[in-house]
Amino acid sequence: GVLVAILDSSIDFYNENFRNEDGSTRIEALWDQSLEADAEAGFLPPEGFETGVEFTKEQIDEALSGGSETEVRRLIPTIDVSGHGTAVAGILAAGGTADEPFRKGVAPESSLLIVKLGAQRENAFPKTTEIMRGVTYALRKAQELQMPLVINLSFGNTYGDHRGNSLLERFLDNAAEIGRTSVVVGSGNEGAAGGHAEGLLQNGQTERVELAVSEYESSLNVQLWKYYQDVFDVTLITPTGDRIEIPMDMVGAYRYQTNGMTLLIYVGQPLPYMVFQELYIDFIPEGSSVSGGFILPGVWTFELIPRNIEYGGYQFFLPSSATRSKGTRFFRESPQVTLTIPSTASRVITVGAY
Repeated sequence: GVLVAILDSSIDFYNENFRNEDGSTRIEALWDQSLEADAEAGFLPPEGFETGVEFTKEQIDEALSGGSETEVRRLIPTIDVSGHGTAVAGILAAGGTADEPFRKGVAPESSLLIVKLGAQRENAFPKTTEIMRGVTYALRKAQELQMPLVINLSFGNTYGDHRGNSLLERFLDNAAEIGRTSVVVGSGNEGAAGGHAEGLLQNGQTERVELAVSEYESSLNVQLWKYYQDVFDVTLITPTGDRIEIPMDMVGAYRYQTNGMTLLIYVGQPLPYMVFQELYIDFIPEGSSVSGGFILPGVWTFELIPRNIEYGGYQFFLPSSATRSKGTRFFRESPQVTLTIPSTASRVITVGAY
């Protein structure tokens, strides 16, 4: 009697674990956002949406009722390339099979609603718009079916101030207040990944934050979040000793060349609902003989030089651990504030694991 919406990489709908005893599917609907609509073939997006293809329970049952597995998959051409969505669905709702009837998920009698998020890019976070459309679709389906709803999001990223202020986090907070809805989000795998550093800056004391960059790192970015009221400058020191001075009161985007690389630097400006200012640095190797197409390895140092400090707290973040080498990490790392976004939203149930 509960609808479980899984927004992920799709599902292996042919798997017996997601069928009833009579062979029919437990999936109420499946929306593959990555497929191209084809009206002649009967492949249409859900009502009220413009992209992807929705497969109804009736269409899936009709495909499952006859023909070979190859024919079934031709009729319902959604593929879980990574297997992540299927694994999540199994933990949540596997009903067991004839061979293993007792190997079941947490809620083996629940109904399923599946959303394959966008074009699944390798090690990439789905677009905010893709997630928001998927959540909206789930809310509408639950209302249509008159069922309580659980929305499961087993992914996250590290970009943001981790204060629950982003558009996606606020959207999920609102979604959790609609009808009988619970939104459940995984907290990520960043606690011991070395991708976060923090500290408390004081007047008259320069802080140094050191970052180790591994060899053969082809892409990297660093975020620094600080209170707008705190005024301090940042000097970035490269492994070769070059010093790049970043005045934090000159908002905008800048480009620097150093060691055969380009540094794209963005100093954030005030935004609504934001008490934190962002410094974002993108490390881009140019493929020259100096860099060899990789970021200069070694120790990169951030010097934080106070001018006028009122609060002093600051946070550094690297991209998710899945997208960088294990050796690329802060020396003085902190496991605090490492829940991934959007598990940092206020009204979701956040799930952690060892």
